[in-house]
Amino acid sequence: MLRVALSQLKTHYRRFIAIGLAVMLSVMFLSATLMVGASTNASLGASIGEAYRNADLVATPRNGDPFSKAAVDAAASSPAVDQSYAERSTYVTFEANGEQFGRLRNAAPAGLEGAELVSGTMPLRPFDVLLDAKTARHLGLDPGSTMELRGSGPEEKATVTVSGLVQPTNDPFSSSAAQLIAGGAVLDAVLGAGTGHSGAQFSGVQFILKPGEDVAAAKEYITHRMEAAGAEGPVLQTAQEKVTATVAMLSGGQDQLTIVLLAFAGVAILVSMLVVSNTFSVLVAQRTRELALLRCLGAGRPQIRGSVIVEALAVGFLASVLGVAAAVGVMSGLVAWAATQPGQTFATLAVPPSAVIAGLLAGTLLTVIAALVPAKAATAVAPLAALRPANDASVRNRRGKVRLVLGAVVLAGGSALLAFGSASVSLEVALLGGAASFIGVLLCSSLFIPAVVSWAGRLASPAGVPGKLAAVNATRNPARTSATAAALLIGVTLVSLMMTGASTARQAFNSTLAETYPVDLAAPTAVGPDAGDAQQALDKIRALDGVSAAALLQPVGRLADDSAPAGGGAIYALGNADASAVLRDAKLRPAPGKAYLPEDSPTGPVSITTAAGTVTLDATVLTTRHIPPFVADSTITAGPLTEAPGMVWVKVADSVSGEQVQAIQKNIAAALGIPERTVSGAAIERATFNSIIDVLLLVVTGLLGIAVVIALIGVANTLSLSVLERTRENSLLRALGLTKGQLRGMLAIEAVLVAGVAAVLGGGLGIVYGWLGAQATLGGMADVVPSVPWGQLAAVFGVAVVAGLLASVVPARRAARLSPVEGLATA
Repeated sequence: MLRVALSQLKTHYRRFIAIGLAVMLSVMFLSATLMVGASTNASLGASIGEAYRNADLVATPRNGDPFSKAAVDAAASSPAVDQSYAERSTYVTFEANGEQFGRLRNAAPAGLEGAELVSGTMPLRPFDVLLDAKTARHLGLDPGSTMELRGSGPEEKATVTVSGLVQPTNDPFSSSAAQLIAGGAVLDAVLGAGTGHSGAQFSGVQFILKPGEDVAAAKEYITHRMEAAGAEGPVLQTAQEKVTATVAMLSGGQDQLTIVLLAFAGVAILVSMLVVSNTFSVLVAQRTRELALLRCLGAGRPQIRGSVIVEALAVGFLASVLGVAAAVGVMSGLVAWAATQPGQTFATLAVPPSAVIAGLLAGTLLTVIAALVPAKAATAVAPLAALRPANDASVRNRRGKVRLVLGAVVLAGGSALLAFGSASVSLEVALLGGAASFIGVLLCSSLFIPAVVSWAGRLASPAGVPGKLAAVNATRNPARTSATAAALLIGVTLVSLMMTGASTARQAFNSTLAETYPVDLAAPTAVGPDAGDAQQALDKIRALDGVSAAALLQPVGRLADDSAPAGGGAIYALGNADASAVLRDAKLRPAPGKAYLPEDSPTGPVSITTAAGTVTLDATVLTTRHIPPFVADSTITAGPLTEAPGMVWVKVADSVSGEQVQAIQKNIAAALGIPERTVSGAAIERATFNSIIDVLLLVVTGLLGIAVVIALIGVANTLSLSVLERTRENSLLRALGLTKGQLRGMLAIEAVLVAGVAAVLGGGLGIVYGWLGAQATLGGMADVVPSVPWGQLAAVFGVAVVAGLLASVVPARRAARLSPVEGLATA
């Protein structure tokens, strides 16, 4: 039977191409996922470990307290130590095109210095300093430039000369500030003259050991010496151990990125399994007579089953090898591209053994497991009964009834759990219920998908004979149609779920953010003799790119000390039109006769001192403290208080990015003549959140798109096998007058019917799951209102239909290329 199986693979290799492609894509996704996690850690290690790359051992304080000079000297004098470097560092400011911020550390010995000199020389004089090339280029500094470094106190400063420029650091802890490297004299000056080198404190120590020294023994010995000198529990690690510990700290001890990606890899594998099982089922069904003949010639059931498993094993292993190779190629290309980007030279490719082993095992096993049911079916029919087709599961036979009852029970139980999890805001329960209910849908799919496809087939009637024939052919084999549609249903459901969930989450977040931060940006007007015209400044602000509305609020009173949220404060007049224009919270509109106070303000009537005297108003305490007290402009008409600054409220466009918001803040400050730090608001938070959701949605949709691609391979595969099954039938239709174009149209409509029904059903399920999932996740912190991105879902439907149409091209060409005479002669 091994020879029979190998003969099948050789003779009918085209039938196995789609299986191999589906498995290859799944394995590529799984292996690439593991490589992404390993490469992320390797790249992060290459950047964080830059400072330790020349060290054999690194000593770090366990509790964060710096090492004393006595502990450092004790470690450096260990017999096993060849070189040591005790790091001192501090943050300084300096003037260069405005006030700048930098990190200053002491220079290391030549063997342990991680910085690479780009130009100039290393520090030769006590007050020479190295500067990173990126900062120097940005500020227009060169070797020979002088600047004054300032510490925290007025006397803590040093005038230094830039002796050389070094390569900018890739360390994420340090790269945000200018990098300065100098000798101990500069550190002593900016840390205070009284500090002195003898009282210096060190954040860590690096060691190069003498050749042949045992690392473990050196660790233990140096630890004891440092403890004896007063260091409390120093942590001695190799450079790699130090990097690994830092990466684990950054990722919370686990690789969340890999966990998320593995979940989507599982989805791709599940869809692949459906496609592979469906394809093998069709292949076995096509060979029913052949297998029956082998049975009559003496082949036993285990031999027949074994031949099918051998085919699956061979196809699965070969496709898995190609999938792993493709994953390595894709990741190599991505890392190579990333390494060419500015500031990403540390990008590193890591191919862990788990990526290769898991890919090969998963791909091979999923193919074999997917072939088990078809293999069993190949031996379930007696040889003499093999000419009679087996009945598919339906409500009219036992198999169908059992499947229907089981699916209905799982669907009902899962739906109840999903509803309970959403109502009780329990994500774990909702996830369990959602998974169970979806399994129930898949179990029942063979009972309702053919009916839906048959009903949708009526829409193809205007296409004439090809449309009517396509509607019949699409439901001729209900089991195959259901399995093909179910694979696509999974992918579309998950894509729609993510889109709906993201849209609903964004709306819920924006509603909550609108209550907490009703104003995007707020800034006080300047006061005093140098203050400009506030109205002119307001006109400039309104004209800024990205600003959709702006309003000027005048102070009309001052709260009494016992009524103010912080012991006194101005209260502003806000018009209804301005409130509608600038406030994000649609429920927050000032009513005449009321005062609106920030959160945690005293309740009850409040006394307000105005230009005409004192008035008492009922108070409404808001759910936010990020807004000053205000009243309707018709409540207090005595005029503004001249001694208090006004307030400008700005609403920015929804489409602006975080960088654009920062530019708007800077322009607002310039227009009002105030420091930029006084311009506050939640616009950056909203823009950042929305950009994160957009990026995550793009990534997740791309990942789930692989599952959809695999499912569409199943559509093409089903059509190809259907064409092979119906060779004589199609040739007869051609002989009766059906043109090549009509034949191609028939197969195209058949593919569109299956893909379209799966897309519509998947979109509907995705909307429900996305909304309930968002409710289970965010219901405890926000009012979750379903938000359906109809445009995006329409695009998903269009992609599925067009892809189904494209999937029919190759099978249709094959069917149309065969002449009627040749087709009728086919056995």
